[in-house]
Amino acid sequence: MIARRKSLLEELATNLESRFGIETRVVAADLSNNVEVNGVISESKDLAIGLLVDAAGFGTSGLFLKSKIEDELNMVQLNCSSLLTITHYFSKYFASRGNGGIILMSSLVAFQGVPYAANYATTKAYVQSLAEALAIELQPFSIDVLVVAPGPVESGFGERANMKMSKALKPSNLRIPILKALGRKSLVLPGFLSKFLIDSLKTVPRWAKVRILKIVMDGMTKHQRIKKS
Repeated sequence: MIARRKSLLEELATNLESRFGIETRVVAADLSNNVEVNGVISESKDLAIGLLVDAAGFGTSGLFLKSKIEDELNMVQLNCSSLLTITHYFSKYFASRGNGGIILMSSLVAFQGVPYAANYATTKAYVQSLAEALAIELQPFSIDVLVVAPGPVESGFGERANMKMSKALKPSNLRIPILKALGRKSLVLPGFLSKFLIDSLKTVPRWAKVRILKIVMDGMTKHQRIKKS
């Protein structure tokens, strides 16, 4: 289990071990740092790992012109570059052992440009496209690839991204749909909102989807503009 905050990881590890007898290894790391990404890979080399769940990521929101380039580049590093490094390593590892599974976290916003979350949506489009292709490429090696595209989730994401999210899913709402889909599908849309928006926008031209998502994001980021006006 990998995250930045070691104390929370250790608390979760204790809970898993005491309640379910699950053995864990905790690695505190900032996956936006290349050195720490390589450290995580090194920490895993003595383990027989069968499933990679790469859920690390964060978002930014608001007017692109007012964003901090350092934050935007850091997001690309975490959401794309580090994900690529880890996925590439474990793809080769799973291929060498003859089986494995990879779960990557995309988003509802990955399927078109999204005003007021322009760069974040771009990073998730990268993840979505990568996973769709790898699901085909890695199939002959008995590696199942699943990309998950949820709507808002109560994970601390909204606070970090400075978004006001309503009707957000709880993390527990995701786990069963994800595990049921692994090995059976290459894409899962947990929650009603994801399924409704994706299905209802299937026949809408891409330019119109962008404008519809602008309206959605406007509601989530309006407080930023009101506060500054």
